[in-house]
Amino acid sequence: MLPLILQIDLSTNTQAESPFTLKKNKQAMSSNLENTQAQMRKGVLEFCILSILAHEEVYPSDIIERMKQSRLIVVEGTLYPLLTRLKNGGLLQYRWEESKSGPPRKYYSLTPLGEKFLEELRLTWNELVQAVQLTTQKNQPS
Repeated sequence: MLPLILQIDLSTNTQAESPFTLKKNKQAMSSNLENTQAQMRKGVLEFCILSILAHEEVYPSDIIERMKQSRLIVVEGTLYPLLTRLKNGGLLQYRWEESKSGPPRKYYSLTPLGEKFLEELRLTWNELVQAVQLTTQKNQPS
């Protein structure tokens, strides 16, 4: 397993700050937090989508709905390019199905390569979760 490499800026300002600077810093922290949360979600998006597709063929709007139910919001402008990239990478396949209302629909599923890829992602995810839990435990031995 390759180590997860993170680059973090640990520099801090130790001087007393004015109320204006504190407000500005709180706004910056809020913005940084939102950005970090978005990046974390993006990092697991591919894993979640492949996991959904592992169970059955799925239409993209169903993927969006399942993600929404899990409180992981993904929009079409993010999903469709990702599905195309995964398909071009040989991890997904699709079939067309006529729709009773409107144009034909693409239903996506995993290829055998996609199944193997997902299996490796699951192992990586479990290792990552374990590493994060060990790192963030409050009562770490010194």
